[in-house]
Amino acid sequence: MKKRRAPQLQPKHIFIVLAGICLGLILITSFSQTSNNIFRGGFNALLMPLQKGFNFVGGGIFDRTERVIHLHQVEKENEQLKDQLAELTEQNTRYQLQLRELETYKDLLSLSDQYPDYPVVGAHIIGKNSDNWYKTFLVDKGTKDGIQVDMNVIAEGGLVGIVTSVTDTTATISTIIGDNRNVGAMGLTSQATCIVTGDLTLYEQGLLTLGKIAKDDDIENDDKIVTANTSDLYLPGILIGYAKDLAVDANNLTKSGHLVPVVDFSHLDTVLIITTLKESGGLDE
Repeated sequence: MKKRRAPQLQPKHIFIVLAGICLGLILITSFSQTSNNIFRGGFNALLMPLQKGFNFVGGGIFDRTERVIHLHQVEKENEQLKDQLAELTEQNTRYQLQLRELETYKDLLSLSDQYPDYPVVGAHIIGKNSDNWYKTFLVDKGTKDGIQVDMNVIAEGGLVGIVTSVTDTTATISTIIGDNRNVGAMGLTSQATCIVTGDLTLYEQGLLTLGKIAKDDDIENDDKIVTANTSDLYLPGILIGYAKDLAVDANNLTKSGHLVPVVDFSHLDTVLIITTLKESGGLDE
């Protein structure tokens, strides 16, 4: 049996194929601009919605990322501002305390100038009785600072009270507003003697009792009342307050009324302790 031979390409066949390819290329070239336009239009119609979608999503992600970054920056700046505000608040508080202390020292210096003959020691109040008023209180000066029992205490231009007990570093002050605490006093102008008596109930009205004034003695309302030369415990000439509501007593021999203290016993903070003791007297009880 004879084998079949594989068909062989003839030159004319190759020529025909090449001629067809050339013709096809000519036709494609002739219509290429139109084909490209059609292809490009279809491609653009397909991609434009996708591009818009990608742009929308990408823009949203970018905006959100920007907002998150901005929010973190704002939070960081806010924390920094909070820290700065806290620091400034603390500084302002310190300055206010220093200013208040400076004003207090100026007042004490002014008060000291009112009584130049009396040596004084400044003291801060570190504790007081449980009442609303400063009936008794504790200060941060004691025997180490030269403080002794019966030393007079002044503040705000007038008499506060007297030292009643003392330790090495503290002293207890009993004030003139305490019930039945008597101070030998006199009118600054008339020198007529009288007695100032403490009364906590009456002091709720801002008053103390002023009594034992001779009917004909020249003490009038609004007169300054100071400690008397004859006082047993208190040094002379310290302002106590002002006479008020004076009237003749039922015995028709004396007159009495009220005294408005010069010291505000509800807002004491610092005091001056006079380090000189009274030697003798007889009007205090």
